[in-house]
Amino acid sequence: MLPIRRRIFLKKASVVAAGAALPAWWLERSADAAESTVPKSANDQPAIALIGCGGRGRAIAGQAVKFGRMTAVCDVDDKHAQQAAKQFNDAKPYKDFRKLLETEKVDIVLTGTPDHWHTFVNIAAMKTGKDVYSEKPLTLTIAEGQRLIQTAKQTKRIFQTGSQQRSEDRFRLACELVRNGRLGKLKHVNVWVPAGPRGGPFHPAPVPPELDWDFWQGQAPEREYVPQRCHVFFRNFLEYSAGTLTDWGAHHNDIALWGIGAERSGPVTIEGRQLIDPIPGGYTTPSQYKIDYTYENGVTHTCETTTHHRFDGSINTEEKEVQQSHGVKFEGTDGWIFVTRGKIEASRPEILQEPLTRKTVELYASKDHMGNFFDCVRSRKPTICEPEIGHRSVSVCHLGLIAIRLGRKLQWDPKKERFVNDKEADKFISREMRKPWDYSLVS
Repeated sequence: MLPIRRRIFLKKASVVAAGAALPAWWLERSADAAESTVPKSANDQPAIALIGCGGRGRAIAGQAVKFGRMTAVCDVDDKHAQQAAKQFNDAKPYKDFRKLLETEKVDIVLTGTPDHWHTFVNIAAMKTGKDVYSEKPLTLTIAEGQRLIQTAKQTKRIFQTGSQQRSEDRFRLACELVRNGRLGKLKHVNVWVPAGPRGGPFHPAPVPPELDWDFWQGQAPEREYVPQRCHVFFRNFLEYSAGTLTDWGAHHNDIALWGIGAERSGPVTIEGRQLIDPIPGGYTTPSQYKIDYTYENGVTHTCETTTHHRFDGSINTEEKEVQQSHGVKFEGTDGWIFVTRGKIEASRPEILQEPLTRKTVELYASKDHMGNFFDCVRSRKPTICEPEIGHRSVSVCHLGLIAIRLGRKLQWDPKKERFVNDKEADKFISREMRKPWDYSLVS
């Protein structure tokens, strides 16, 4: 038998990889797509408020100020608010987003808070007449997404979910080829996401004087302050998120749904399992897991963790040659396409290189995710990732977590958005909210 390194080399040699390159026919066609317009005068620059001023919040704000002017920032951590105010030309700092929305005359809200605050901020912003760009994952629960969609329809505000892979050429190319039959009949989609950290036990510490810990916790159950619970690593606690499942999973499962054609629907069965137990007293979200979905059209979909890429973005060099990189692989009767950030490859060269001459499906084209949002603010047309799409993408992740927690196969009705004859599972569609941090905040 050949050594593993030799077998991997031969396998890779048999695959035609486009790598970072995109086919000429696609580049030529994409050149006709409209670029986002940067305002040429101060009168054309909408006023923006950033709510949630951590690293990711300030990153999306940096993209947004190409198209507008930052006038206010808000964070329950005074240090974060002051850093953002200084970064964005002395924008006015706030601690309570409700006060900002009542006081400031802004056109647009950027939501960069931890996951368990997204829905409250987004609903309040839309109800006060603001258009919204919200970081993903869009919601903490499926029920929150349902309420968010209702508010978006009632207020008619422009809304963009921060699933920026939809505005990257390689992902759209892969999905458009799949949707137009380039792989024959689509059979299966593999999604790989980075494994999460497995840390702990952690110990309580004094609350930093600049942080309003009660406000930060919001709807979540009250807990003692532990540094790992707050800011960057909050997403590894079930009270606030679902780890890499709703972090990277919201990105790659979104692309899976786009390719399947189920971006406004969802699976009909879900079965998941945790592959390694958390450390007592440490992070509580699953760090390694495998989830299997089936759809009404018979397509199957697996979402599983890979230890090739660590949670912090580094590469596990010891396993680099035997572990799959994170990304999405579409498998059909006539071949496969694998796509991830900066790379697209296929089982045969013609899958990517031959132009689509007869198309029945042409997907929404965007070259710049933030730019698409501001273009739609001007035109009042839907964005590339409007609320229902963001909701359905993260719902797939929420369903996977519910299946893991219950430890059995679940039947789901994507039209009614309820489990089929399963009252126990239905209880997980929403969560109890700690008072007074509930919907009364934004009613």
